[in-house]
Amino acid sequence: MKGLGTDEKAIIDVLAHRTADQRVQIVNKFKTMYGKDLIRELKSELTGHFEDVIVAMCYSLDELDARELRRAMEGAGTDEQTLIEILCSRSNAQILRIREIYSKIFKGRNLEKDIMSETHGHFKRILVSLVQGNRDESTHVDMQAVQADAQALYKAGEKQLGTDESCFNRILVSKSEAHVRAVINAYASVSKKDLEDALKSELSGDLLQAFLAVTRCIRNKPGYFAKQLKKSMEGAGTRDRHLIRIVVTRAEVDMADIKLEFFRQNGKSLEAWIADDTSGDYKRMLLALIA
Repeated sequence: MKGLGTDEKAIIDVLAHRTADQRVQIVNKFKTMYGKDLIRELKSELTGHFEDVIVAMCYSLDELDARELRRAMEGAGTDEQTLIEILCSRSNAQILRIREIYSKIFKGRNLEKDIMSETHGHFKRILVSLVQGNRDESTHVDMQAVQADAQALYKAGEKQLGTDESCFNRILVSKSEAHVRAVINAYASVSKKDLEDALKSELSGDLLQAFLAVTRCIRNKPGYFAKQLKKSMEGAGTRDRHLIRIVVTRAEVDMADIKLEFFRQNGKSLEAWIADDTSGDYKRMLLALIA
């Protein structure tokens, strides 16, 4: 960035081959050495989606999540898909860190209160439940309790006229992942439907999308993110914020598994899809991140 022009290739080479923690250290070291804010400098030098992905990479993963949640709720309208994707896929520890960072960088704001003011009904309830970061973390599975919960979900949905959404919330959001995974498998023995199909027949809109995200993340998280990546690129135009967020936050977590799932689901590699859908330095940065 020194002098005339910006060496985008050097920026890609430096940032793409560092971990998220190392990139945060680079941002901090830059300020110590030059007395300047690296993120501000990058914003002044770069443009478009290349700027967006580079700036996203300069935050810790928890801070990026906090900033994305805020962006999803500020201004007119709410980006429900971002709220669902982040809150349904993060661990208890991650959610608690995100809450803390959210209050720290957006002074005077509280993540739970903002969610409550921006959403409503049963959709609000599931998000408030998730943002507690309080899912049971035990690994022991009691098969009697599993059968009881599978029956309870059947009675709360398919078996009656109308749906008892609070029952779905109580079981799918608060019980341990191991327990819910077993309930998903057991549901087919009490109903003629798979639990996901039952959810689709009983619920709709954002509430349905939230419960689907919860069950898909518990069943197969890389498969869930492969679907979200496809959704961010299919059809007219690209939902670049979603594409960037998933690539940056999953690059060091489970990207190899996501790439396998993406190919299995679509018969085409994630690299090929990104190469067809993006261009220039933005494309080069995304491809370097998933390499």
